Amino acid sequence: MPDVTTRVATELEPLLPLIAGYQRFYGATPDEARNRAFFSRLIGANEIGTLLEARAGGEVVGFATLYWSRSSVSARDVVLLNDLFVIPEARSGGVGRALIAAAAEVARERGAGALNWVTHPDNSAARRLYDSLGATAETWVEYTLELEAREVRR
Repeated sequence: MPDVTTRVATELEPLLPLIAGYQRFYGATPDEARNRAFFSRLIGANEIGTLLEARAGGEVVGFATLYWSRSSVSARDVVLLNDLFVIPEARSGGVGRALIAAAAEVARERGAGALNWVTHPDNSAARRLYDSLGATAETWVEYTLELEAREVRR
């Protein structure tokens, strides 16, 4: 695999097929219009977060989303690595590792005290990577309360 480069994404279009692939990987049905509206808010570092992209040989091969957050327990800013996806043909080629390193650098630049993320317990390939980085697997139980959509006020 060619050298992997990472950067803050400056355009959304090349990432949309990867975002849809990520959603399919987790059993969700992609909606291109919804994805375009949602992820366009993460282009360039801003008050919400940012979208990172990874390229190899000039082609986009992975992405990660970062959200700015806080931890009341540790009383510090943290960065949530919410999504990380690498196209199947580029897996095991250092792309995921490069995206995590880029995410950690963004977190350091923001003065965050930690980079946090979750993965599905059955995602053994991802867990091997995360364990190799020296990251600590936590034992928290995650809950989701689905809410009815309301019009968003800006």
